[in-house]
Amino acid sequence: MTSSTDEISITLVVDNRAAEGLAVEHGFSAWIEAGDFRILFDTGQGMALPINAHNLGIEPASAHAVVLSHGHYDHTGGLSDILVTSRNIKVFSHPDIVLSRTSIRQGQARSIGMPDKSKEALERAANRWHHVHALALLAPTIGLTGPIARYTAYEDTGGPFYLDTNGSTVDPILDDMGLWLKTRHGLVVMTGCGHAGIVNTVRQAIDQSGETRIHAVIGGFHLGEANEERLDRTVEALQAWSPDLVVPCHCTGEAAVARLSDMPGDRVVVGHAGMKLDMT
Repeated sequence: MTSSTDEISITLVVDNRAAEGLAVEHGFSAWIEAGDFRILFDTGQGMALPINAHNLGIEPASAHAVVLSHGHYDHTGGLSDILVTSRNIKVFSHPDIVLSRTSIRQGQARSIGMPDKSKEALERAANRWHHVHALALLAPTIGLTGPIARYTAYEDTGGPFYLDTNGSTVDPILDDMGLWLKTRHGLVVMTGCGHAGIVNTVRQAIDQSGETRIHAVIGGFHLGEANEERLDRTVEALQAWSPDLVVPCHCTGEAAVARLSDMPGDRVVVGHAGMKLDMT
């Protein structure tokens, strides 16, 4: 690969929305082809991935790398089947993805961490599991942010997340990371849920890549519980970068999608499973 990747396609495989004939699931997974390099970014809960991949003509086991953006069940549930199918595929994530995670709403605790089946498969494939503690380059023009600095004061993880079941230890989701690709049009930045904040994620991608032009921002932005100030400042920051394309997916939230759609032009397109994006 050269200083930028000329041929890039991104297919959304799992999402909360789906094209006709594809399975809908609360989760996220995307198939990235950059030249001849193939990446599976997140794996959804595990039910929709094999169905949709088959219908879309995608073979997840042929990926060179599986990237897990963070350790929630709706991004890691499909990992076990992939690791069983492919004995060569490499997994990239922060080591904290295996921590127990809990969401507590109205006094009810719910486990939202990586499923045991995926944890066990990852342990068996430990020699293929690459821990990402900082910027990691999958290729000269493809980077994983590693843990994302929390630059802004107005962004948070987006929910009542804890590392225990009684709510005494807040989960900062420090394992959350994004993926960026350097193209001739600028950066493509991808997030699973954006728990570190979508603005923080894009800013870190810019700092790491040295590319200030933003071509596309794609993925879950986890703004469903964001207040008006956060929505306003998020839209303001994205507008300042003037991306050519913004594709909110998965956990972004209806109100946030509506606010993002107020951005000038036709740059905001709501994502769904089956959507294929040509980044060339």
